[in-house]
Amino acid sequence: MLERLVYRSKGAGSIGNLSLFNLLSQARVRNAQLNITGHLIFDGEFFTQWIEGPSESLDALWSSLLKDQRHTEVMLISRVPAKERRFPLWTMAFSSYSSLNSYNIPGFFPVDKQSVTEEVKRLTDATD
Repeated sequence: MLERLVYRSKGAGSIGNLSLFNLLSQARVRNAQLNITGHLIFDGEFFTQWIEGPSESLDALWSSLLKDQRHTEVMLISRVPAKERRFPLWTMAFSSYSSLNSYNIPGFFPVDKQSVTEEVKRLTDATD
């Protein structure tokens, strides 16, 4: 069954451009292996992530995320069945401030302070 999971967490320590690039590269490889797609938003302090995929894959990824020391204060916002994928083309789309894209990351969607807040609200309030 296809499900979606949305969570929020606080980045552990200072997270710079190279750390974000490495995190996204690793996430995209793992998500492709697990048939997971989604969108990660970073506002400079907090991550909000929408992930979607088969239930078993979400179980495996969620277990791993809870142990990941790159973030703290992990809070599940929702986990519900999904009719279809919202991000079918992205193993991990990414939105943050344009200054954090010095590596020209594919799937990067720059946002400003107002739009990052709006995007987080859109993801956390979304229903199928």
